[in-house]
Amino acid sequence: MSGPASATQTPNTYGLRMPESWWNLDLDPSTRDASIRRRIMADIGDNVPADAREGLDSLIRAARRSAREAHARGALQFAGMFDVLEDGSFLIGNVMVLRHDLPEGATPDLAELMLAFANHGAGNSLGKGTRARQTGVVELPHAGPAGRVTSVEDIDFYGRASIRVAIMQTIVPVPGTDSILVIAGTTPNLPLTDQFFDVFDAIAGTLKFDV
Repeated sequence: MSGPASATQTPNTYGLRMPESWWNLDLDPSTRDASIRRRIMADIGDNVPADAREGLDSLIRAARRSAREAHARGALQFAGMFDVLEDGSFLIGNVMVLRHDLPEGATPDLAELMLAFANHGAGNSLGKGTRARQTGVVELPHAGPAGRVTSVEDIDFYGRASIRVAIMQTIVPVPGTDSILVIAGTTPNLPLTDQFFDVFDAIAGTLKFDV
């Protein structure tokens, strides 16, 4: 993308549709802890077996931590779903949206960006040879070409021991700017990676920029 953009070319906002059952985590430091607990308890609290209550508390702490980290990273949006399965385990998926300004003089060239991502992940063998270890370019229906990076990573999810998660990142140049929008979907439910990736892909496919 070259040359300065006029004001009419630069989007002021974006739109992204989440599944109806998902909800946006409150990122406001003054209200998020209480509102996150209320929302999780309202959604699944009454359905949790007694022996899964400790896990529910861990889930609430994890959601709060995720909201804190999302806010610290400058996230524009953080949405997710939490559900309790019949065996008492949890089904978790989330999507975080961030906007990054590229270094001065850099342009949001997808080929260069994808090469950088591929080089960065070259030493990580997790998910190699599967859908969870791919780098490429996709076409979003309303936003045009975008980078797509999938990986499996060990992250500090609960604030204690790290856990392994599957991640799908969709990297979208913001029209008329030297910025990129990153839509990052994450789940610790690795056996359901393909299913969650389908959901993350569908969410990214709803992206629209408003000019």
